[in-house]
Amino acid sequence: MSDAKTAPEGIKPNRTLDAKGLSCPMPLLRTKKEIDKVAAGEILEILGTDPGSRNDLPGWCARSGHEYLGEKEDAGFIRFYIRKK
Repeated sequence: MSDAKTAPEGIKPNRTLDAKGLSCPMPLLRTKKEIDKVAAGEILEILGTDPGSRNDLPGWCARSGHEYLGEKEDAGFIRFYIRKK
């Protein structure tokens, strides 16, 4: 069992970034650009296959002030959720 934070049920993202197939550091770099396209309080969903994102995204949120809402396993990829501050 992972100690990763699980995203709440029924979460509705305002924007989705497809970072599947990208490896570190590209998912994080793309997320940094994409977060600028959503308004404060809105939710960005990141679709990724890089297991390193499980550490990178929550860590970046902690440093940048955004709220890491958690992740959900999907068929062959992971959905990550961030609320912009």
